[in-house]
Amino acid sequence: MLTNVIGSLSLIVWLPIAFGILVLVFGGEGRERISKWLSLLGAVLGALVVIPLWLQFDRSEVAFQFVEFSPWVDTFNINYHLGIDGISLILILLNVVTTIFVVVAGWEVITKRVSHYHAAFLILSGMINGVFCSLDAMLFYVFFEATLIPMFLIIGVWGGPNRVYAAVKFFLYTLAGSLLTLVALIYLYRLSGGSFSISDFYATSIPESAQVMIFLALFAAFAVKIPMWPVHTWLPDAHVEAPTGGSVVLAAVMLKLGGYGFLRLSLPIVPDAAQQLAPFVIALSLIAIVYIGFVALIQKDMKKLIAYSSISHMGFVTLGIFIFNAEGMQGAIIQMVSHGFISAALFLCVGVLYDRLHSREISDYGGVVNSMPIFAALFLVFAMANAGLPGTSGFVGEFLVIMGAMASNFWFAFAAAMTLILGAAYTLWMYKRVVFGDVGSEQVAGLKDVNAREFTMLLVLALVVIGVGLYPKPFTDVIGVSVSTILELASVTKY
Repeated sequence: MLTNVIGSLSLIVWLPIAFGILVLVFGGEGRERISKWLSLLGAVLGALVVIPLWLQFDRSEVAFQFVEFSPWVDTFNINYHLGIDGISLILILLNVVTTIFVVVAGWEVITKRVSHYHAAFLILSGMINGVFCSLDAMLFYVFFEATLIPMFLIIGVWGGPNRVYAAVKFFLYTLAGSLLTLVALIYLYRLSGGSFSISDFYATSIPESAQVMIFLALFAAFAVKIPMWPVHTWLPDAHVEAPTGGSVVLAAVMLKLGGYGFLRLSLPIVPDAAQQLAPFVIALSLIAIVYIGFVALIQKDMKKLIAYSSISHMGFVTLGIFIFNAEGMQGAIIQMVSHGFISAALFLCVGVLYDRLHSREISDYGGVVNSMPIFAALFLVFAMANAGLPGTSGFVGEFLVIMGAMASNFWFAFAAAMTLILGAAYTLWMYKRVVFGDVGSEQVAGLKDVNAREFTMLLVLALVVIGVGLYPKPFTDVIGVSVSTILELASVTKY
């Protein structure tokens, strides 16, 4: 079972990148139509090749599946080593589906450098898949860092008035944290006897003092990426200035690289340090959940409000991971997937309004339901999901995290549960001001409801959000064994 789909993982990594290159070659000025259709074809094929992985994935298998191995840099024993577990699979699925929405969302809106825009997203999609598939630490690091380049360009070229500032801030924050991770990986390479294999790192005995330093080095990269308070300040700027597609990918997928890094590297490699420093991480998580929730309440820009909401929701992810029980960790992973779809939908909704009125200010709207009733109904689904309404995907992950926190410490659970009220407050406050009330202006009164392209995107996302909320079992089944394996590795003393 482990290798019965030869080359499947290479396909999901390199097919989107290949199509991105094709878009650059055959697209260009005057050939925008070719760029769009070629990009859509690449995104759809990139999603279709994941279906056999989902169908053939053995949910009872402990080992990594669909493994590929080939020497890459013999001098330092760096290998092209790919494989996935349930956590990788579910995040890859999120990524490839999001890529389709991004291509469709930019179909009519992007008019400048169309081929470059779509190519950047396709290449970024392949690189993100590479992160989720890598079983060699240096290969993981290369893909992890490479994702910065296309996102830097997406924000810097197609973003808002302060796009250069936001792009540089995003790049510097994430790069600075990752450099410490590189130092930690080189140290582990020497400690493991000359191997960059992540599995070899799991089996390496590491001194207790070294574990703490390694954990902090890894934490520097993953905490910035997720992002955790207080290294979160790059995210609101990036979201506000990024085009709609950039905000969608950033919130839906790229933030998840931090959570995945904690699960794949931090907990299994340095479990003693992870448990020793868990109270510190939990404290930062609860601050993010509570404090950032209050910050979201005072935002006047819809994008910035959703950006701060993302930071608060990611606090649930790190809380669930570092309480070290199955319910919390499963909840954290489901929360990553759920937040991916919900945040993508919310940013797409803001994009629908911005494309018509060219404003993200909440005060510029009001009474949108009168001119856009279909949009208002779909927007309501995502607002309720963001507030954690039972029956939506937003409830499932947060509920599991709270249950896991309750088993660990009542006050952790109490603090996390109380912030659900904050989530409802800032989300419904935004929705009420934008959608209900008196019609804000003649421009709002003249707004046209969603077209077929926008309606299809939002309807599919609404069905996903409700479907996962009503029946999350396919997702929990896929990640069950992987969660148990990580918890087992995280309980082993390694010095």
